[in-house]
Amino acid sequence: MKELSKSIMRRLHDSNFLRRYFVGNGVDIGGKPDPLFLYQEFFPLMGDVRVWDLEDGDAQFMASVEDETFDFVNSSHCLEHLRDPLESLENWLRILKPGGYIVGLVPDEDLYEQGVFPSDRNLDHKHTFTIFKKKSWSKSSVNILDLFARLGSQARIERVELLDSTFRYELPRFDQTVTPVGECAIEFILRKAPLAEVEQGGPSWDRAQPSRALRRHFNQYRDDYLRLKAGNSSFPPFENEEEL
Repeated sequence: MKELSKSIMRRLHDSNFLRRYFVGNGVDIGGKPDPLFLYQEFFPLMGDVRVWDLEDGDAQFMASVEDETFDFVNSSHCLEHLRDPLESLENWLRILKPGGYIVGLVPDEDLYEQGVFPSDRNLDHKHTFTIFKKKSWSKSSVNILDLFARLGSQARIERVELLDSTFRYELPRFDQTVTPVGECAIEFILRKAPLAEVEQGGPSWDRAQPSRALRRHFNQYRDDYLRLKAGNSSFPPFENEEEL
C-alpha cells in the first residue's frame, strides 16, 4: 500500500508539519512510488520537492548532492533498503541545511516482519527496526535510539513514535500494511542544529520582540499569573480543604 499517503491525514492534524517540518524546498528519498509532492497543496509553506530514486543514485551516499542543499529531507520506507543506515542518515544530514528536518518512516520489526527475517513481505529489506529493545529476535535489528546516538553533534531528535494506532493486535500473523489504514511503522524526525547551537549546548532565545498588540496579550498572561499568585499567598498549595 501507499505508506506515505497513509500518513498525510495524520500529519495534517499536527501543526508542526505545516509550519516547521515541511517548509521550503526538499528532497523525497525513495519517493517515486508514492511521492510527497502529490500533497503539496496541503502544506502551504512547502516549496519544490525533488524525488530521489534508484535512477538518481545510491541514496546511502547522495553523492551528487552538495552539502546543505535542502530545507527538509523526507523518506518513507527507504532506509530499510539501504546497506548502512548510519552512513545513510549521515549523508541525509549532510545535504540538509542547518535548522532543517529529516522526516522518516521505517517499518517496526514486530508490527511488520512479525518474527521473520529475511522478510517474507519484502525480500529487499536489509534491516529490521525497533525504537529500543535489549534483545531482538532479528539478527539484523537496528535500535533507532542507538542509531541516532551515533550521529554527529548536529543531529537533534525531535520525535520518535510507534505508529500502531490502527494496528489490530488481536489478529494472527498478517501483513496489516496491505489494508487501507495499517501503518505498522516508526516515524522519526531529526533536526539539524546550527553549529552555534551545538557550541553553546542549546538554542539561543535572542529573538526579535513581537508586535505591540501581541506584547499586550502576552504581558497580560504574565500579569494575571503574578497577581493570582500574590493574592493567594496566605493559602499554601493543596492545603485548602474547605467545602466547595
